[in-house]
Amino acid sequence: MADVIGIVQPVEGVTWNPAAAGDRGDWFDAIFREHYPRVVGVLARLTGDRAQAEEIASDVFCKLSRRPGAFAKPEEVTAWLYRVATNAGFDAWRANSRRRKHEEAAGVESLRTTASGGALDELLREERCARVRVVLASLKSREAELLLLRASGMAYRELAGAVGVQPGSVGTLLARAESEFERRFRARYGDNV
Repeated sequence: MADVIGIVQPVEGVTWNPAAAGDRGDWFDAIFREHYPRVVGVLARLTGDRAQAEEIASDVFCKLSRRPGAFAKPEEVTAWLYRVATNAGFDAWRANSRRRKHEEAAGVESLRTTASGGALDELLREERCARVRVVLASLKSREAELLLLRASGMAYRELAGAVGVQPGSVGTLLARAESEFERRFRARYGDNV
């Protein structure tokens, strides 16, 4: 799948007319090719698991393919796509957290090592990622969604559509979300990153 993602490029010359395309036409292919890599990236950062991110993204695009006439403009489908994807990602993250807690309670521990780094480096990286996820989960959903989508490289206009706010207010909302994230992170973990 990684080699497929590397060659996927936005489709040019495809006009927006989902109603004329039927259940799954050019409009869906164009949206898929343009957004799939970024959606998977957002979900991978959120869940910490690339394979799970690809599975969630596939589910989200499957839902989208069943809604060909539901959107009047491309911006609406983009906003819907990222909103549904981040909500599904947060649901998966919560389920994974519950599962890990149950495993820890049962005395099950696992350490994954990578070929390029040692067990300690991998453990420290996973701990830092887990801390970020814990703090993100403690934020209001809109704040967490803004931070996550911005970290994936979305522009302010795209962010505005994804979270349903005016483009002019994205900067202020992002600054507040970043400030709240930092405050909660420091309150929970101190200055240790």
